[in-house]
Amino acid sequence: MYPFTYTRVSGTREALAAGREGGRYIAGGTTLVDLMRESVERPGALVDISALPLHEVTVTDDGVLRIGALVRMADAAAHPDVRTAYPVISQALELSASAQLRNMATIGGNIMQRTRCTYFRDVTAPCNKREPATGCAAREGVNRAHAILGTSDACVAAHPSDVAVAFAALEANVHLLGPDGARTVPFADFLLRPGDTPCREHALGQGELITAVEIPAHPRPLRSGYLKVRDRQSYEFALTSAAVALHIRDGVIREAKVAAGGVGTVPWKLPAVEQHLIGERPSESLWTAAAEHAADGARPLAHNGFKVDLLKRTVERQLRIVGGDA
Repeated sequence: MYPFTYTRVSGTREALAAGREGGRYIAGGTTLVDLMRESVERPGALVDISALPLHEVTVTDDGVLRIGALVRMADAAAHPDVRTAYPVISQALELSASAQLRNMATIGGNIMQRTRCTYFRDVTAPCNKREPATGCAAREGVNRAHAILGTSDACVAAHPSDVAVAFAALEANVHLLGPDGARTVPFADFLLRPGDTPCREHALGQGELITAVEIPAHPRPLRSGYLKVRDRQSYEFALTSAAVALHIRDGVIREAKVAAGGVGTVPWKLPAVEQHLIGERPSESLWTAAAEHAADGARPLAHNGFKVDLLKRTVERQLRIVGGDA
C-alpha cells in the first residue's frame, strides 16, 4: 500500500470537518480496503465514522421505515420490523456476500460499493470509471457479467449491490448530511448512470455522508421478496435478480413495485412491468406477459446476450412466487 492518514471520529461535526478537507469516510471497510490494497483507490486520508450514532432501525407510527447508515447488514436483515414489513429487504441482504462480511459491512457502505468489473479492478486495463478518458476494456473484452441496461459507450459495468435493488423497487429515499446541512435524495437519483462521466457514481457532494435509508409507507397487505440468480449459491454476485412488492386487495393488484439487479449500471426499476400489473388479477398469463417487458431497452454485448431472456424468466418467476394466483 501507500501512505495515508487514519482518523477515528466520535461526533458528526468532527466527521463533516474531516470530510470537507478531503477525507474518505470508512465504517466496515469491506469494499474500500480491498480497493486500496489493489491500488484501485488511493485516498490520502481515511475518516472512521463507525462510532457515529447511525446504528438504529426505526418505524414511525405511519409506517415509514428508517435504517441508519451504520446498521450492519446482518442486523438489518434480522431486525423484526424489517423482516415483517419488508421481506424483500431481509432476503436481499441475506443473499449478499458471506456471513462474515454481512456482520461487518454497513447499509450505507453497501449501496456505495463500487463495481466488481474485472477491468475496473485491473489497474493495467483502460477504464473510464477508474481513469476518465482512458477507454472501456469491457466493451470488447470478456463481458459476460456486465450490464445490458443503462450502459453507455463509456461504461458497461454492472452495479453489484443486492439490497440496493430492493431499495430501488420500494422507492426509498437516502438521507444525507454535509457541510451545508441535511438533505434527502430519492434513491432513483442517488446512484448515477454512467453516461459520459462513469467516474461519477453517486449524488454525494464533497464532505457529505449518508445518515439513513428510508422506506416510505406502502399500503397493506404488501407481499414482497427477492430472487437472485447466480453461477453458484454461495458468495457470488447476481447474473440477474428481481425485487418484487405487490399490494393485492380484493383479488386485484393495486400497486406493484419491481426492480432488477445484475443487469443494470444501477439498480434497475421496471416501470413497464409495474404498469402491466396494476389493475389486473394475478394469473400465470399475467406474470408471463408482464415479465416480457423486463428487458425493454436492453443493449446486450458479445457475451451477455443470455441476460435478456434470463432477466425475463427471473422476473416472471419472482412475480409468481410473490403474487401467486390470488
